[in-house]
Amino acid sequence: MSVKLELMPEKIIIGTRGSPLALVQANIVKDEIAKISQDIDVVLRIIKTSGDWKPEDGEVRLEALAGGKAQFATEIEEALLVGEIDIAVHSMKDMETVLPDGLVIPYMLPRADPRDAYLSDISQNISSLPMGCVVGTSSVRRQAFLLNKRPDLKIEVFRGNVQTRIDKLRAGKVDATFLACAGLNRLGLSHEITSIIDIDDMLPAAAQGAVGIEMREADMNKLAFISQFACEKTYICVECERGVLRALGGSCHTPVGVHAVLDGTEMHLRVQIVSLDGKQIYSEDERREVNIIKEANAFGKEVGTRLKNIVPAEILG
Repeated sequence: MSVKLELMPEKIIIGTRGSPLALVQANIVKDEIAKISQDIDVVLRIIKTSGDWKPEDGEVRLEALAGGKAQFATEIEEALLVGEIDIAVHSMKDMETVLPDGLVIPYMLPRADPRDAYLSDISQNISSLPMGCVVGTSSVRRQAFLLNKRPDLKIEVFRGNVQTRIDKLRAGKVDATFLACAGLNRLGLSHEITSIIDIDDMLPAAAQGAVGIEMREADMNKLAFISQFACEKTYICVECERGVLRALGGSCHTPVGVHAVLDGTEMHLRVQIVSLDGKQIYSEDERREVNIIKEANAFGKEVGTRLKNIVPAEILG
């Protein structure tokens, strides 16, 4: 993305959720800006979103609450639009594929490990989990992939931030759970991982492990210096994955795994959609030469459209 460089601002207010992981990610951006210029005053502003879990909400799935994925960003994006903050830092897997008018996500940090982590005190992996055990997850994707492999297991809805879910596991409320490797690693909690699930066994959520920087479209020139610590390879892969979701009309209701890898100019895209009960699975696995973001997005949209034409509407949600 080509932008004209302008003088850097004297102050930048970063909007972020207040969860430990969100703050770690926002501070990564703050530190990177400081490396470029010590003259910029960078301030974090914590914004509570409607998606932030509260015990009184009970253990319900995200999609059961009004707003879906947008719950994690709506209030932050509103603050951006009215000028209360200058940029926002988001986990890209929590972002809708269509942004509000006037906002863009032109930059992403280098992607962390996109795989899922398996956590359990009674088994080393999914296959060794005793029959009939209870697995806690609020992700329809993880539920669907798990039941595809282990239909005997019971699923319990499991919400809360990373540490809350670990604490629930340790308290014996469930026998196992899943968390993103990226979040555990960024929080210094990799020691909590029992085993890492290979991408061949469970495709991650689209954009899992990626962190995006959102801003007003009108400020792109002023904030173009952020490109100095952004990762174009991550951006291209994530745009391909989000292109799949756009074509599918994908939401938090859709049990879909998407993963794109760029090796030179060859992109390898894998997509799997699984029915919520795990009994039906639809897959695409394709490679294509990709040089620019536009081509990556088109690749994702093409593969997503192909799947949309064969996957029953009730599975897509």
